Amino acid sequence: MPQLPAPDYPAEVRARLEADAEEVIARYPGPRSALLPLLHLVQAEEGHITRTGIRFCAEQLDLTTAEVTAVSTFYSMYRRDDGGDYQVGVCTNTLCAVMGGDAIFDELKRHLGVENGGTTEDGAVTLEHIECNAACDFAPVVMVNWEFFDNQTPETAKRLVDDLRAGRTVEPTRGAPLCTFKETSRILAGFPDARPGAVEATGGAGDASLVGLRLARGEGAPGRGTDHVIAPRTPATGPTDEPVSGHPDEPPPSGHPSSHDAPQQTAASDPEHPAGPHADEEGE
Repeated sequence: MPQLPAPDYPAEVRARLEADAEEVIARYPGPRSALLPLLHLVQAEEGHITRTGIRFCAEQLDLTTAEVTAVSTFYSMYRRDDGGDYQVGVCTNTLCAVMGGDAIFDELKRHLGVENGGTTEDGAVTLEHIECNAACDFAPVVMVNWEFFDNQTPETAKRLVDDLRAGRTVEPTRGAPLCTFKETSRILAGFPDARPGAVEATGGAGDASLVGLRLARGEGAPGRGTDHVIAPRTPATGPTDEPVSGHPDEPPPSGHPSSHDAPQQTAASDPEHPAGPHADEEGE
């Protein structure tokens, strides 16, 4: 059985964390809303969520340790065990996986001699597979302390972890310069990144990610003219002879159109036979 209650922080550490916690809690209308950043704060102290950190958060927010534990174990960004200075996450979700993410993950496990969630003997790198990072147009993606390393291959990924272990400077593909896991946790707690140039560093989404935004603005998709923009069709206009793609050279598909092509006759769209919330609101 673990020692109960959890040991406290040393006096000087607790005083510093209490001052930081007061600043964090003041940002929110209710103290409970500060739990997530406070967990990042205590993670920045020891590199993972300890029983001492859980006790500290509970005392600051008038919660039980069970309530804090439930939250800290729900979110994957909070470590349950100590790990390396650099958390290397390989996206193994569908697109990254088929583009090479699975191969990268398998090769890094062999190269580093660790399994998923394992840390190298020198304490430099913790390897894990992670879910989608909303960067599919840069697949396969590797993240180090939540910074992007795009368009990776097994060979570039091995060079990346070798450089991290050797203490060499590595530059993310986009975003802020790399820092340690503890430093990243403090930034996620909401404290400024004081490193020169860190705030100014940024990186935009790729072309594939921005297609939907361009279409919403009435612009053409990359490589096509504005005649390929899909005009919205409303119930007032109904079906027309216009090709459903919006492109004059593409014939309409045969058979039943999809719900994206034209409004379908349903109870919700039939004013003569209202149903559901519409009927309740109109009193019919």
